Amino acid sequence: MYPMKKILFALLLLLVMPQAAHAELVLDLKRGVVEPMPIAVSSFHAASQQHHDFATQIPGVISANLESSGLFKPLNPRAFVQDVNSMQIAGPRFGEWRAIGTQALVSGSVTTTADGRTRVEFRLWDVFSEKQLIGMAYMTTPENWRRIAHIISDEIYKRLTGEEGYFDTRIVYVAESGPPQARVKRLAIMDQDGANHKYLTDGRDLVLTPRFSPSRQQITYMSYGRRGPRVYLYDINTGRHEELGNFPNMTFAPRFSPDGNKVIMSMATNGNTDIYEMSLRTRQPQRITTNSSIDTAPSYSPDGRQIAFESDRGGTQQLYTMNADGTNVQRITFGQGRYANPVWSPRGDLIAFTRMYKGKFYIGVIRPDGKGERLITNAYHVEGPSWSPNGRVLTYFKERPVGPGGTQRQAKIYTVDITGYNERWLRTPQDGSDPAWSPLNP
Repeated sequence: MYPMKKILFALLLLLVMPQAAHAELVLDLKRGVVEPMPIAVSSFHAASQQHHDFATQIPGVISANLESSGLFKPLNPRAFVQDVNSMQIAGPRFGEWRAIGTQALVSGSVTTTADGRTRVEFRLWDVFSEKQLIGMAYMTTPENWRRIAHIISDEIYKRLTGEEGYFDTRIVYVAESGPPQARVKRLAIMDQDGANHKYLTDGRDLVLTPRFSPSRQQITYMSYGRRGPRVYLYDINTGRHEELGNFPNMTFAPRFSPDGNKVIMSMATNGNTDIYEMSLRTRQPQRITTNSSIDTAPSYSPDGRQIAFESDRGGTQQLYTMNADGTNVQRITFGQGRYANPVWSPRGDLIAFTRMYKGKFYIGVIRPDGKGERLITNAYHVEGPSWSPNGRVLTYFKERPVGPGGTQRQAKIYTVDITGYNERWLRTPQDGSDPAWSPLNP
């Protein structure tokens, strides 16, 4: 987990200079697929030898973050003409940066303040207008250098796209190992770029479908313990696991409400599966659906007023929406095949889903009114979409048969832009499935 208590950073604006009489340097994401913006991320100036590693590592993480978005093209530092020290003293020589094709330039420094804290400063420059777009400084401790790099990446992303970033986040997922007949599945957590990886369970019980709370400090998930499938809560600060409710029957598919006060889930009773929500304050469950079909995989809209879910009440597995009290049920998918795992975007404009059709799995998105369905990616088995906090990127997992006769399984986690471009494999120490993206850190 992040050492939040140790983060001492204070934000200082460093002479934010608005552009004038020049076309604003910005990526227009409304155009859909855009050409990556050439950006140079220089090494930061180190005030002393003790800061040398940070001054190199922080720009490296920033470059990797921006490149992973598919919206930026970091230039090779070997092409840089101006050295770090001269830029620190006299500022950028913009003509030299333009000559190598740079549109945006990032510079910075790492120093120690009089009270012993580490000060990380960065500036973002528009190379063509020769103007500073933004400048900020953070007070922190040396062990938090990677998080500072993510925060700076988010500021650059926001300034150049007009949208919130998603780099200062984490992903919880199911780490998998072993043969299909004896698969070991453990909860694991990592930064969105795979760093700071940590296992949260020991693998003795199979776990599925972890989901972050809005506060990012709790995770709800399903586990097959001695009493069968049950929904659990995991507290990231204390490491405590708690079974959610003393129910006689199986509970599964949990997800937090947008305010974090409730968990919505499915419960099977007398052979029928319906959707329930439980107040985390009173621990009293409330039944939401009362249909004789299988209703499951509930996901709240961002305002908490509606719920998307899957049901076979129409004869096939399709997606539906309803009011949060279970009224006004509306079917939103009518395509061939089966639909599952609806997840409402943080923006509220789209619902991601899994579709199974003619022996293939697809990840797609659709508007809440059932219009505009788009299939983004497909595979032998692709499932479990989860949104980045800005609603721009999806993460999910793909599974494929491997080994002699295809008797083994390989599961990997991927990310992709909602346009369907820039699909990337997110490396994990073992196989991975069921990824869930956290909200932005405060």
